Amino acid sequence: TSSANFLMLEITAICHSQLILAAANIVKGRKCTAYPTVGPVLIAAGAHWVEPESLSHCITDGNLVTGVAYPGHPEFIQSFVKALGGSITGLEKRILFLCGDYKEDYEVYVPFQTLQALGCHVDAVFPKKKSGDTCPTAIHDFEGDQTYSEKPGHDFTLTADFEGLDASSYDALVIPGGRAPEYLALDGRVIALVKDFMEAKKPVASICHGQQILAAAGVLKGKKCTAYPAVKLDVVLAGATWLEPYPIDRCFTDGNLVTGAAWPGHPELIFQLMALLGIKSEERMRKEMERFDHERRKEEERLMCEQQREEERLLREQRRESERQE
Repeated sequence: TSSANFLMLEITAICHSQLILAAANIVKGRKCTAYPTVGPVLIAAGAHWVEPESLSHCITDGNLVTGVAYPGHPEFIQSFVKALGGSITGLEKRILFLCGDYKEDYEVYVPFQTLQALGCHVDAVFPKKKSGDTCPTAIHDFEGDQTYSEKPGHDFTLTADFEGLDASSYDALVIPGGRAPEYLALDGRVIALVKDFMEAKKPVASICHGQQILAAAGVLKGKKCTAYPAVKLDVVLAGATWLEPYPIDRCFTDGNLVTGAAWPGHPELIFQLMALLGIKSEERMRKEMERFDHERRKEEERLMCEQQREEERLLREQRRESERQE
């Protein structure tokens, strides 16, 4: 009954999570992929195994969407949205990410891949490296100390050269936080790039410590702005009106500028950037999700009724058995 219930819904699984589907007997007779080491288990569970062509590979079979690993998030999300009957398009918007060694892992990967999933063309550049080079990232989290911890993150691959970059060919700029803004704020080429976007009144989204670069570029004067609390002094001295980041996921838009305090604010940061870029999700997707939610509730009610009837039947049998024994 549990498997039948799941088969009514859209199902997504990535990397090793397909093991749960195998345990629930959901993959039998279905085409699916996964991280390569999961393949033998899925085959044993009766799945039609599709060997992954790359770590970005995704497969859709009816209501089942499976992926290989995190590099495939953009295609994975697109496939899931399509399975829900939705359609989201970035209208071929071109977005530029300003990167550096030890930028924050989440603050580059999440918006970068989300904007790709929205249909945007997204590039990442770093003044001292070229397209195809990688940048190390840092993962920051709160683990009970007076400030956040810092650990190595995933390497991030650049997709374009900084040298010869034509800022006019991009529709928006995104500045991740982390360690990188500390020294990128000292690079005249970076400052010039930021000024180009701000003077052209193109959307600029900056999060966490990224606002250190905005402050150094002198583009915050008269702006309302938030950032990670430790960056407050930079923002205030740059002439901005400081907006307290409480809760920490708060984001604000002032004209063409979107600012956020930390990675928990990614959904709001991306939503506000989408609004500036004119990217909208179709109403059909919302209605489809409401329909699935309605069907899910109906199925839950049906199962509860069945369970209640079964419990009542067992109780009657127990009573009859007790009466016979008396």
